[in-house]
Formats: sequence, C-alpha cells, structure tokens
Amino acid sequence: MLVQNSLIHYFAVSVLSVLFAVLIAKLPIFRKKKASQEGRAWIELDRAALHLNVDALRALLPNGCEFMPAVKTNAYGHGAVLISKELNRLGVNAFCVATVQEGGELRRNGITGTILVLGYTHPKDFSHLRRYHLTQTVLDFSYAKVIDQYGKMISVHVKIDTGMHRLGERSEKIEEIIRIFECRNLNIEGIFTHLCVADENSAESIAFTHAQAKAFYDVVAELRQHGFTCPKKHIVSSDGLLYYPELAENYARVGIALYGMLSTRAGTERCGISLEPVLSIKARIALVKDLFQGEGAGYGLQFVAPQDSRIAVVAIGYGDGIPRSLSCGVGSVLIQGIKAPIVGRICMDQMLVDISNIPNVKSGDVAVIIGQSGDEKITACDLAEQDGTISNEILSRLGERLERLLI
Repeated sequence: MLVQNSLIHYFAVSVLSVLFAVLIAKLPIFRKKKASQEGRAWIELDRAALHLNVDALRALLPNGCEFMPAVKTNAYGHGAVLISKELNRLGVNAFCVATVQEGGELRRNGITGTILVLGYTHPKDFSHLRRYHLTQTVLDFSYAKVIDQYGKMISVHVKIDTGMHRLGERSEKIEEIIRIFECRNLNIEGIFTHLCVADENSAESIAFTHAQAKAFYDVVAELRQHGFTCPKKHIVSSDGLLYYPELAENYARVGIALYGMLSTRAGTERCGISLEPVLSIKARIALVKDLFQGEGAGYGLQFVAPQDSRIAVVAIGYGDGIPRSLSCGVGSVLIQGIKAPIVGRICMDQMLVDISNIPNVKSGDVAVIIGQSGDEKITACDLAEQDGTISNEILSRLGERLERLLI
C-alpha cells in the first residue's frame, strides 16, 4: 500500500511539474524574444508583384503547359521556401532546383508537387532523392548507368545537349540516349533541353535556337520510333517563353522573369510584358557622423571629405551580398527619396554614404539598397550594370543573414 501511494505521489508530482513548467513558459516575461526582422538589414518580398508576374507569365503558356519555376539558389536570393509556399497557394505544382539539398529543404517545409533537380547529385545522396520524392536530371549516359547501378527506382528527366555543350547527352548520340531509356531503375518522367541564346535577337542566334529545337524534336521522334514515350517535354526558360512560346511544351522553367526582371535592363525593357520586381533590400542607419574638410573615412581612407560633410553608416555590407565594386561613389542608396552616394570602401557588415545634402537623417532611419523610396528607384539591374554582371548574380548572392519578409 505504501509503495502504491508513493508511485501515485510520484506521478502526480511529475504531471503537476510539467504543467507548471508549460504555464510558466507561456508567461510573457519568460518567453524568448525573437530578434526584430527589420532590426538591421532585411529583404521585403512584394506578394502582389509576385502574383502579377505569375499571371503575366502564365498568360503566355500554351494549352497543356505547366509553370515550373526555378527556385534554385534560394529562389534567386528571394527565399526559396517563402516563394515556393506562395506559389503552391497559387496552384503551382512543379519546381526546379539545382541540388538535392535545395529540394530536400523544400520538402521539409511542406512544398508539394514535382521537384526537379537540375544539377549533379552524388551517388551517396541518391537515397535523399527517394526520401524526399525528388526527380533527378540524367546528365548523360554514363551518369544514367551510375543511377541505374544504385539498384532502386529513381524518378528522372533526361537532359539532351542540343548545342549549349554543358549538361546533357549530345543529341546526335541517339544510341546512348536509347540505352538511357533502357535502364531498368530509371523511372523516366520527362526529357528536356536548354536554350543558350534565346535572349539574343540576332539572325544567328535565332537560327541557332531553332536548330536546338529541331535537334531536340529529332531525338524525341527517334525515341518514339524505338517504342519509347516521353511523358513530359520541356525546352524553354524565361527568355524562351518570352520569345519562343511555341516551344513551350509540358513545362516552362521560368527563372529570373518570375522575380520581375530579365538579366539585363535592355532585356527587361525588350521583353514586351509588364513585370514588377518582387524584392527590395533595406537597412538601418547605424549612426550619423560629421567629417571635416580633408578628413578621410573607411578602410584605406579612400574617401576624403572635399568640404565639411556628413556621412551615415548603413548596416549592410558585402557579407550580405552587396558588391564591393559599388564602393567609392560607384553605387548609391536611397534615403528619404534622395540618392546618397556610397563613399569609401564597402565593408563586410556596413557601408558609408554621403548624406550632406539630405537633412534630418538620424540613427534608425531606413536606407533602400534595392527598391523605391519616394520617386526614386534602384533596381537589381542598376547594381548589375555598376558591377559589370547580370541581375541573376546580384540577387543570387544575397546573404542568409538578411531576413526575408513577404508583405
């Protein structure tokens, strides 16, 4: 009886202790406070702009063609999980990523639909393809044999090299392509190629694109003659859909256009449809400082005040993905709708801007690195031109410590 009462007492005390701990944890004074998402530097994602771009691009799709957005490299810096969840809500049920790790992250966060891994997956990671129900790209015949030797069924799309000479089995190697389709452990769900000059409008580029398409269709026809079906076919990405919509088969692998631009300003202006940038980058002003004429600032004292000046320290730097090449007056930010040139060298975690012509700037104010402030706007294409690159690179290298907010 004593033992029984002791056990009852023990369990009662244990249950009450757990309940008490839960109640205490719920009290506001014991809750862990999450750092402010707009405390230092952050990315804002415009939900309405994303919806507009999806609608504009979907309008170009022929009957039977599905949207397969590229959400690789963290959705071009936008945040793959946030963007993919929103696209799922819009009825998008196919995605492409670069790596098995990217695909696994989407699955762990509840993303549904087909997820095609466009790049190389090491054999030691083949189990992840099955665990997360991912579709692997067959890079060539030798890689098909590696997948087949794994011994377990893996869903794949076969890539055909029609002239880019990057990934894919060469289109003229029809015997090897047929042998890919004969592999027992490949569940072949699609076949595709990639256009490499679809963004260019010279006669040579147009002819080359049509030659790529012909080479692809010749392979499909040859496979059919040998009794193989190709359930899903896809050829176009952003530029292909915009300029060669007739080549959009079962999927359109839209990338940079989804995010509201093309790789260059000229391409964006030429595309012929209305796209809105989804992403803005903002950062807090850490402090404001007076500089006297002749004083230097920053590493190497690369900025020397030509007269008495005021500078602001903006809490973002190349560690967040801002190109260091924008240093020393090449780039600028927006404060109160006015451009403030970047002075001195951009640092890892902050940059200096000249605010001599902007009144009443104070610590805690917001600087816009990409986006709109008042009537002024800075785009990813602006930064790309200043950096000598393309918007894809500017966006894709944006750092993880920038919080992404869908607004």
